[in-house]
Amino acid sequence: MHFKWAFTQFIFAAFFITGVSPGFAQEPACNKTVYLSFDTGNMSVAHTVADILNKHNVKATFFLANEKTSRGDFSLDDSWKTYWQDRLREGHHFGSHTYDHVYFVNDVPTGMVFERPQFGPKAGAVILYNEAAMCREIRKVDDRFQQLTGSPLQRIWRAPGGKTSARLIKMGELCGYHHIGWNAAGFLGDELSSKTHPNSVLLKQASANLQNGDIAMAHLGIWSRKDPWAPAVLEQLIINLKNRGFCFGTLPK
Repeated sequence: MHFKWAFTQFIFAAFFITGVSPGFAQEPACNKTVYLSFDTGNMSVAHTVADILNKHNVKATFFLANEKTSRGDFSLDDSWKTYWQDRLREGHHFGSHTYDHVYFVNDVPTGMVFERPQFGPKAGAVILYNEAAMCREIRKVDDRFQQLTGSPLQRIWRAPGGKTSARLIKMGELCGYHHIGWNAAGFLGDELSSKTHPNSVLLKQASANLQNGDIAMAHLGIWSRKDPWAPAVLEQLIINLKNRGFCFGTLPK
């Protein structure tokens, strides 16, 4: 009886000293950081992504545009209010992806830029934007996010498609928003054809190629991929990166 009591005391002492409970697996200690980020896309795997992030206690950064979703509404409609409130409560970060998902076309000599909105009343048209117009496009997401959640975005934004110029980035900076793209290894490939880039290949590449400080990018659903990237790649990628000693940070760095 005395031996069993002493052994129990030893086990509890070991737990409090080391922080490791006997019989429970311990995640490898992390000594590197990767930044997972998600653009809205068509939102078809939005809940799946959120469930996986929660399961593995991973925080990410979401870049929001008012995009048409797979269920026929838009990603910043009131119908998505609870979704964004839940992600905010969980501790994720948020940036602007421009309200109408406007693609950079080119600079013009007058100091302005041509952009092509994917959504909104002028979808598909090539429109001239000055600094004030571009600022409104970026900030409109912030205003809408505050209406939905009561909280502002982080002061960051991402140009759709990653298409930018020094002038466009400067416009965002003057508006108070820092542009954040992604690293080459961080292009997770979820918008590529699943015939030419199957999930197994995307998983292998990302698991091996991501390095300390890299920003990774995927979507909460994409129209162009037949075989969904999540959950097939996302969950195992998180596990693989943790096994390589990675923590997951939020943006800005």
